[in-house]
Amino acid sequence: PNQVNNVLGFPYIFRGALDVRARAINEEMKIAAVNAIAQLAKQSVPEAVNLAYNSRNLKFGKDYIIPKPVDSRLITEVSIAVAKAAIESGVARKIITNWEEYADELRARLGLDDAIMRSVTIHAKANPKKVVFAEADNYKILKAAQIVKEENIAIPVLLGNKQKIQEIISANALELDDVEIIDPAFEPERSALYADSLYKKRQRSGFTQTDAIKALRDRNYFGASMVEFGEVDAMISGLTKNYASTIKPALQVIGVEPGIRRVAGMYMMMTKKGPVFFGDTTVNVNPTAEELVDITLLIDRSVKQFSITPRTALLSYSNFGSNDGDTPEKVRAAVKILHRDHPEVLVDGEMQANFAMNSELLEGNFPFSRLAKDPANTLIFPNLEAGNIAYKLLQELGEAEAIGPILLGLNKPVHIVQLGSSVREIVNMVTIAVVDAQAKEGLGNSSAKKE
Repeated sequence: PNQVNNVLGFPYIFRGALDVRARAINEEMKIAAVNAIAQLAKQSVPEAVNLAYNSRNLKFGKDYIIPKPVDSRLITEVSIAVAKAAIESGVARKIITNWEEYADELRARLGLDDAIMRSVTIHAKANPKKVVFAEADNYKILKAAQIVKEENIAIPVLLGNKQKIQEIISANALELDDVEIIDPAFEPERSALYADSLYKKRQRSGFTQTDAIKALRDRNYFGASMVEFGEVDAMISGLTKNYASTIKPALQVIGVEPGIRRVAGMYMMMTKKGPVFFGDTTVNVNPTAEELVDITLLIDRSVKQFSITPRTALLSYSNFGSNDGDTPEKVRAAVKILHRDHPEVLVDGEMQANFAMNSELLEGNFPFSRLAKDPANTLIFPNLEAGNIAYKLLQELGEAEAIGPILLGLNKPVHIVQLGSSVREIVNMVTIAVVDAQAKEGLGNSSAKKE
């Protein structure tokens, strides 16, 4: 009992009491703490806690009756319950009215200040969309599906061998009983319909009817076709396959947005200084100057959808002509085009990464730069190699959480997680996919009204 009090009780009782400047800690506050801890024990356990205790699916029962000390939800759930009890019982000298704001403050104290993803999650919950999981015969995918269902972020649809999926659900005590499972092997009519559509789209690109039929045996083609036919709103895949083999079906089945010439991949890096957007990190191997312009415009538009004003730096090993070479000249040419044709875009370059991220350094040496007053928050890399290395180094050194890759430019939402992503990363991508589907639905409605 003393250990429970010291680890799960007192820290959060004191936190809540201090934050409302309580004159005393009364019985009402203690009971509120106990009730909050009891309620938390019955909720789904975060994947970070499962990993810390080398478990796949901790669940309320004889082996798990109280939350684990590493559960980051304790500070918000218990402290808030205590603070509310103090106010209601009349011992608080400070009254809190905005509990969401208070919860944000508590998370920030633990270094959990991910305001952007919380905002995106709220947006997703306002209008959950149907998301097909193309690799549903995988525990991580199924756990993520359970989380997004429980949190009302998305309506999951599971794609794969039905028996295998049900075995994984049963073995791990996952709560997905009422979730739709589609086994392509038992959908001959639907497969034929999708194959015929794919053949008509690709027949002048070397695709035969037989090729189309074979392609539909791949769940990425099947899932992308479900999105294309409007049977679901978005698709998530990529956990067990390389990026190229996952993006190809999406490009062939769905294609790019009207007016868009290419797709690009973007990562949102959650750093201590705030979010920084990286592109292109996944698709375009060695873009030309004109292609860099397209990528910049695509990413600029996407960053704005997060209610952030993009301040974009095009990177190289040179600063504003200080070095010659193919790469600096290419980047320089892209910036010139952007300044000439898109003056509304806040962008500059070419510049080195340290100058882009340090406005004092940039202003001291290149005061004419459009980014001299504030550091960049959007970085465009000269090639895929540079972008991919940069985000992975930052991620592995523990300097930032990577959210992505966010696939930009497709006509309908398909998002590809990293090979071997964690459950948290998959949930983040599903959340972004839902908001992407909402945005595309809004664009479609706007176009329909104009017509």
